[in-house]
Amino acid sequence: MRKVNVMVMAAALGMSVLAGCGNNTDTNSNTNNNNAAGKGSGTGAGEAAAAPADKGTKTELTYYYPIAVGGPLTATIEAMTADFMKENPDIVVKPVYTGSYADTAVKTQAGVQSKQPPDVAVLQSTELFSLLDMDAIIPLDEFIEQEGGDTYLSDFYPAFMENSQTEGKTYSIPFQRSTIVLYYNKDMFKAAGLDPEKPPATWAEMQEYAVKLAGGGKWGLEIPVTGYAYWMLQTFALQNGNNLMAPDGKKVMFNTPENVEGLQYWVDLAAKHKAMPGGVTDWSTVPSDFLEGKTAMMYHTTGNLTNVKKNASFDFGVSFLPAQKQYGSPTGGGNFYIFKDIDKKKQEAAWKFVKFMTETERAAQWSIDTGYVAVKKSAYETGRMKAYAAEFPAALIARDQLEYASAELSTHNNGRIVKILSDSVQAALTNELTPAEALQKAQNEADKALASFNK
Repeated sequence: MRKVNVMVMAAALGMSVLAGCGNNTDTNSNTNNNNAAGKGSGTGAGEAAAAPADKGTKTELTYYYPIAVGGPLTATIEAMTADFMKENPDIVVKPVYTGSYADTAVKTQAGVQSKQPPDVAVLQSTELFSLLDMDAIIPLDEFIEQEGGDTYLSDFYPAFMENSQTEGKTYSIPFQRSTIVLYYNKDMFKAAGLDPEKPPATWAEMQEYAVKLAGGGKWGLEIPVTGYAYWMLQTFALQNGNNLMAPDGKKVMFNTPENVEGLQYWVDLAAKHKAMPGGVTDWSTVPSDFLEGKTAMMYHTTGNLTNVKKNASFDFGVSFLPAQKQYGSPTGGGNFYIFKDIDKKKQEAAWKFVKFMTETERAAQWSIDTGYVAVKKSAYETGRMKAYAAEFPAALIARDQLEYASAELSTHNNGRIVKILSDSVQAALTNELTPAEALQKAQNEADKALASFNK
C-alpha cells in the first residue's frame, strides 16, 4: 500500500464529519445496565477496574468509544466492559468516552501522531482508508482464523462488512451499525386521510404524501442536512442506480445523471412542493420535530429507534426508504479497530474484548437497548430478540433493509471528500447552485483531492 505523509492523512481523519448514525444529542437517559452484556451486576467499569489485583499480571487496555444517538449510553458501555473484566480477570479495560465520531477521530489522530494510540476504539466504519493511510491499524485476519475464518465472518451481515474490508483483508469488526429508515406519524397519516399502515413506497408516493401532510405550521417530511448531507444524498443515489464511490476508495461518481435527478427531487420537495423545510436542517432538530409532532415523516438513523420508541407520545411506524428504481440505503455507524503501535499482548487482549462485545447474545441486547441493527444474523435467532421483535416489529425493518443496503461513502482523504460533497449538496438545498452545478463542482474538487492516490 502506498505510504502517504502521516501528518496529511491524520488531518484528513480529523476532518471527518459526524457520520453514519447521528450526533450526541443526549436526549434521554438510558438504559438497561443488565444488558446482554448484562447478566452481571452492572457495576461501573471504574469500580471493576479498582478491584484488588496484582497489576503486574494484568494487561491494561484503553478503549475509546463515541456516543452518537439520542440517549447517553455510557452506563451501558461501562456495564458491558465490567462484565468482560469479570470473565477476563487478567485484563483491565479502561473505557474512555470520547464524544462524537468526529471528536473520537481527532483524539485518535492525536494518539497515533504521538505514538500513544488507544489500544482499541470504535470509530466510523468509513475511516478505514484514512486509518490505513496513517498506518495506524492492524488487519484482524489472524485472529479471525482462530475463530473459524470465513465461518466466523459469515455471521456478520455482508452490507456491514463492505466498510470493514479491503484488498482481501479485514481491518475492523462491526459494532454499532445502522441504516437510514423512514419514520412516520400514524396519527398524522389518519388526519390527512392516508392509510397509517401504508407508508410511501416510491419517490412519487413520498412526494404525494408529504404534500398532503404539510400545512398548519407542520411539515410533511424532514431530512437532516448538517453533518449528513452526503449520507442522505447516498440514499437517493442508491435508490436511483449506484453508489457514490468505487470499492477501492480511489474514485467517486458524484455528477451522474441519476445523482443529479436524486438531488433535484430532494431540492424540489422544499423549493417547489413546500412539503419540507428549505435550506439546511440540523441533524438533532429532525427527531425533536418528529417527537413534537412538527413533521409527519423523517429520514433518520435506525440508531434512534429506541429513543423514538421511548419518547413518542403517538403511534408511529418505521419503513424502508422509498424506492425509485430500487430500494436502497447506505449503512452507517461504528466498527472496532485494533491499533498498530501497541504490543502483541495488548492486541490479543483487545481482540478478546472485540469478540466479547460483538458476541451473539450481547449483539441482540445492544440492538434492543439502542436501536442499532444487531450486526450478527444469529442475534435475530436469540430468544430475547425474537420476543422483542414480536412485541415491536419495527425493530426488524432496518435489518430487513440490509438486503438493499450498501457501504457508506468511504474513500482515501475521506474527511476532505465528505466535506466537498456535503458543501455542494448544501449549496443546492439553499439554491446557491443548481443540483447539476453542485454535483459537477463536487466531482471536480473530489477528483483533485484523490489525484495522488491514482498515480
